[in-house]
Amino acid sequence: MTREETLLWKHLRGNALGVKFRRQHPIGPYFVDFACIKARLVVEVDGSQHLESAYDLARDRYFRRRGWTVLRFWNEDVWENIFWTVFRIREVLAERVPGLEPPRER
Repeated sequence: MTREETLLWKHLRGNALGVKFRRQHPIGPYFVDFACIKARLVVEVDGSQHLESAYDLARDRYFRRRGWTVLRFWNEDVWENIFWTVFRIREVLAERVPGLEPPRER
């Protein structure tokens, strides 16, 4: 894992957000950085090599057609503002998992 993935994993592991995440999880022919099966949520942390990537667009389309939501974060965003990144993930989880409370802004 990259340092950004490692940082984010510290905030996702162990049901920290009220649901279980898996890392480097296979979905069909692809492996995703993080997946929450219950919410059908994929979280990807990407570097600049992914900018306007046709491969990533096709991959995301594959997931969406199967009912998954895909969140992509740039490495810099995760590293420089982990709290915003986690807040955004929690927002989407609250939309997709009944009973999960949405995050509150401080």
